[in-house]
Amino acid sequence: MLVTETFLHDWTGEIAAPCRLVENIVKPEWVDEFQHLNMAHYLTICDQANWAFWNWINAPLQTIAQRAGHEYVIVENHVTYSGELAEGDRFAIETQLTDFDDKRMIIFHRVLDSDFGLSATNEVKLLGFNLESRRPETWSPLVAERLSLILGRHQDLGRPEQSGQAIALKKR
Repeated sequence: MLVTETFLHDWTGEIAAPCRLVENIVKPEWVDEFQHLNMAHYLTICDQANWAFWNWINAPLQTIAQRAGHEYVIVENHVTYSGELAEGDRFAIETQLTDFDDKRMIIFHRVLDSDFGLSATNEVKLLGFNLESRRPETWSPLVAERLSLILGRHQDLGRPEQSGQAIALKKR
């Protein structure tokens, strides 16, 4: 198993809109020849936000072992790049739940630099997944309840401008 940072947060019932569950620093191994965060590593840092969000909504069950294989898989990602992060730069990720159903959810991440400027966005579709059966499954009652509470709070934010966009040459 890959050793990663865990980004554990207790569920208190307080729901920020948007959530800020990840703050970190750009690591040297994430930097490319252009001396900035490589495009692939924007997914690395956004995956930290995926795990932080998942661990948070499952608290106190914050490990794969505790969740007995009831996890998620990512079935779709869309990243936009609008700024730069260099080695050693601080960043934060804001996460907004934009939609969910009985076994899927869509979350939207904004990667912010230390001045709160937008460096990138990442829209992610996740699917409830059972690691034992290797099949999709519905969210646990606890996760479904928390997703409902979070969506109720996050709907007031409106839909992010970049949400639902496809790749195109036309002006947006």
